[in-house]
Amino acid sequence: MLRDTWLIFRRDMVAALRNPTWIMIGIMQPLLYLFLFGPLMVKAMQAQGLTEVDGWMLLTPALIAQLALFGSSFVGFGLLAEYRSGVVERMRVTPVSRAALLLGKVLANALQAVFQAVLIIALAYFVFDLNAPFVGVVLSLVIVFLLAVTLASCSYALALTLKSEESFPALLNAVLMPLLLLSGILLPITAGVAPAWLYNVSRINPFRHVVDVERNTFKGDFAMDAVFTGSVVVVVMAVLAVWWGARTFQRENA
Repeated sequence: MLRDTWLIFRRDMVAALRNPTWIMIGIMQPLLYLFLFGPLMVKAMQAQGLTEVDGWMLLTPALIAQLALFGSSFVGFGLLAEYRSGVVERMRVTPVSRAALLLGKVLANALQAVFQAVLIIALAYFVFDLNAPFVGVVLSLVIVFLLAVTLASCSYALALTLKSEESFPALLNAVLMPLLLLSGILLPITAGVAPAWLYNVSRINPFRHVVDVERNTFKGDFAMDAVFTGSVVVVVMAVLAVWWGARTFQRENA
């Protein structure tokens, strides 16, 4: 299975390196938020008594979580194209492990998400006043990797389930927009700022906890209560998503 996973991973990575356009397109939205929305958010945070550094420490980890959220959620389009062209059908007659078909693709997508996150962090360091500890940045990249694994697995499973280029993006947009708004990516949702009902609803959103642990690691807060919940949530989501994706691949390639 490891060899099969490596072969699929290498195939997808070579394809991505030969045509890096989609990697750059995927990073455009976070870059726009960083340069066009970031200064506004920092000023708003300063009005609440925070420093400029605090503002970038809140925004940057949220942007790399957003990058994984949106970039990895739409990878199913590539699988739909392969399904239409008969690639998935041809895979059925090969001895390649069905789980490896998923894992190879997912790991390639997750590595690309980490690469994009590194670019965002580097720009925030050199252009703006980001001052996150090295250990915190590394831990945040691990969270991004797991989040990308989660969303890419779900995207592939959903694409194979729907098999429709029309239904797939419509369902994704219907799900992703509430997740984005309730995760506190754009603005932190706190009990002192948000209405009580909105704050309580946001606490149900698992991605809210992932964004919180990203921000805590950037601040250098590694206490148990600061990182435990979000870390457990992202690990559980990754395991469940890979299980769902592997079962879907197994069923479609049986």
